[in-house]
Amino acid sequence: MAKNPVVVYGASGYTGMLIMDWLIDQDIPFTAVARNAGRAKEMMAQRVVRLESANYELIEAEHDVDALVEAFRGAKVVCNTVGPFSTVGLVGVEAALKAGCHYLDTTGEQPHLRKVRDQFGELYRQAGLLVSPSNAYMYTFAEIAAELALETPGVDALETATLCRGPRGGAGVSVGSTATIFEGYRHDACFLWEKKLTPHAPHASFNVVDPAFMQPVFCLPWGGTSLPVNFEHDPRVRSCISSVGFYDNDAMRMVHALGQKWDAEYKDLPREQQDAVLKQIVDSTTPAMPPRERTTVQRTVDFAIGRGQLASVRATVHGTTPYIATGAIQTAGVIKLLDGDTARVGFASGSKAFGHRYLLGFLEQRGLARAKVAHL
Repeated sequence: MAKNPVVVYGASGYTGMLIMDWLIDQDIPFTAVARNAGRAKEMMAQRVVRLESANYELIEAEHDVDALVEAFRGAKVVCNTVGPFSTVGLVGVEAALKAGCHYLDTTGEQPHLRKVRDQFGELYRQAGLLVSPSNAYMYTFAEIAAELALETPGVDALETATLCRGPRGGAGVSVGSTATIFEGYRHDACFLWEKKLTPHAPHASFNVVDPAFMQPVFCLPWGGTSLPVNFEHDPRVRSCISSVGFYDNDAMRMVHALGQKWDAEYKDLPREQQDAVLKQIVDSTTPAMPPRERTTVQRTVDFAIGRGQLASVRATVHGTTPYIATGAIQTAGVIKLLDGDTARVGFASGSKAFGHRYLLGFLEQRGLARAKVAHL
């Protein structure tokens, strides 16, 4: 049973430890939950900033609904970072509901979001609790940009891009994120068109031009992102198409080629064999946890172009250190939930539950984001 109001599940993972950094910064007591308490204790001692001044406890629990209910019970908010969410994420969602907790996670995987919304959204609403996936740099920054664009009257169509710059060759991506990226090969990537989710064409890609970059950025649907799901039932929005690109076009083309290879060679294999292939890809591309991000290297640009019959606007959010920003976004949501200040219960994105202007302000005040809006 948790003694503190916030649970961080995935305590030995890269993102989980960054959430703890921000909770400590805001003097919020937390319970760290991990499948291996010994490993978590060792990793936290190495990685979590100011851990010696934190008010926290560490609990070991199996990734099982009953075990997690016992670990979560007594808390108010669960921050879940254990993925890939499309395969293991619903365990944490169910456990948080049964423990009577609000639920936040960090993933933008469309299959997970749709299952959470369809299977648990109404149950959480009846319980007076929020269930909110995808509270992370991906895709909160893009959704903030989209919401800024929607402030212009008449806008009903959105195109968004998430563009990241980091170390060459894809270094700087966590092991968990890499697993999520390649797990996406198993699922359709959808965009929103005329209020209906529609699969992208196989192997779709985009060449995105942004004035922040000298060259076009080779982008992919990246599983579709969370935005088309979050806007699917929004009466303001008729269409939403989103893409993602890292300013390392060679690395992005490698991911694209692996997707083509998956369809040609692995798509019809039994799931156990697919699992082995995915593990081999992840192990070969991300063998270890990356170092802490640096503001001189990890920089981001997220923008949304909003269109109506005559309206046209471009909203841009410049950012830095996306994993560190993820910890801040989670903590911003935790603060609202501990204060009982949420605009929504049931299924909702962070922007809709807490307010996109609130999240943007939290990030701006900490030097993690800057936004601008231009009418076209």
